[in-house]
Amino acid sequence: MPNDPRRVRLSAQLLHRPPGLGVDDVVRHLLAVQAQDVPSALLAFRARSATIAVKEIEAAWQAREIVRAWGPRGTLHFVHRDDLPWLLALTRNDAGTLRRLAQEGVTGDDLLALIDGALAGQGPLTKAQLEARLAGRAKGQGVVHLVGLAAFHGLAVLGPLDRGRPTYVHTADWLGAPVTFEPDRDRALAELALRYLRAHAPATPGDLAAWSGLPLGTARTAFDLIATSLEAAPHGGSRLRTAPESALPDPGADVRLAPAFDEYLLGWADRALILDERHRRAVFPGGGILRPVMLADGVIEGTWSRKGEEVALAPFEPEEPSRWEAEVADVRAFLSGSPRP
Repeated sequence: MPNDPRRVRLSAQLLHRPPGLGVDDVVRHLLAVQAQDVPSALLAFRARSATIAVKEIEAAWQAREIVRAWGPRGTLHFVHRDDLPWLLALTRNDAGTLRRLAQEGVTGDDLLALIDGALAGQGPLTKAQLEARLAGRAKGQGVVHLVGLAAFHGLAVLGPLDRGRPTYVHTADWLGAPVTFEPDRDRALAELALRYLRAHAPATPGDLAAWSGLPLGTARTAFDLIATSLEAAPHGGSRLRTAPESALPDPGADVRLAPAFDEYLLGWADRALILDERHRRAVFPGGGILRPVMLADGVIEGTWSRKGEEVALAPFEPEEPSRWEAEVADVRAFLSGSPRP
C-alpha cells in the first residue's frame, strides 16, 4: 500500500534509514531533534541511520554544526546552527520564563544584563559554576530559567555535557556572535511550514501547532504562505508537491527501537494512527514521561528499556524474539562504540 500514511510518516521521519546521511543531514531534515534527554537524542540518530556513531554526533556538537537550544514548545532540541535565527525567532517566548523566575525569587530589571555578564567570556559552565558566578542572585532552577531568559534573547545556548552534566555557554563564545533573529516573520513562517512538512507529511496546521507550540492561527498562516506548494494527501492532511511520497519496504519488513521523546511520537497532534488507545498509558504513563517504543511498520507494538548497554523489550502482545534481534544488537553496538552490525 504505497499511500499507507504510517509508511509515509516513516519515510518522512527517515526511519527507513536512507544511506549516506550524516549528523547534520538528519538534523537539517528533521529541523529539530528533541534533546531534553541527551542519551535519548543520541538514540534518535541511531534509529535513522545505519552508520552514525555516538562519537560523530558528539563531534558535530563540539564543532558547533548542531546546537542544543530551547526550541519548539520551549523544550531543548538539537538544531542546525543555520536554522537558529529563523526558528528561534518564531518559537522563543520569555513570558513563561519570567513567571518561573519570579516564582524562584529571581527578580529585578537587570536580569538579562546579569546573566549576560555571568556567561560572557567564560566558555561552557555547569549550573554549579554559573550559580557561583551569580553570587546569590539565583539558585537551583532559578539559574536554569535565567539562562533560558538569555536564550530567548539570542545570548545563550547549551554546551556539551561535562561528565554527564549540562553546561551553559554564551552564544557569542560558542557560535562567534549572538543569534540575530530573522526579522521577516512571514519568511520564517513559510520556512517553518516547508521544513515541517518535509519531515512530517502528511500533516495539518493543527499538527504543526502541536509540534511547534505556536497558536493554531499562526500555523494556518504558515500553511497559507506556501499554499501553492501544497496538495492534499490521499489519506488526509497536506504534503509538498516537491516532496512526493517515498516507497518503503513491504509492511512488517522494518522494525525500529525508537527512543523516549522521539520525533515520531511528538511530531503530530494525534497519535491514534500509530498507538492503540489500550496501550496509551504504557507509553505515556504521566508526569512528562514518554517511554522508548518498539515500532513495527510504523505501529507501536511495545516499549523497551535499557540499563547500560543491556536492552529489555516489553511487547504488548507475544512477539517472535528473533524479529528484534538485529535492532537490539544495533542498540548495544551503538552505545558501546563497537562497529554496528
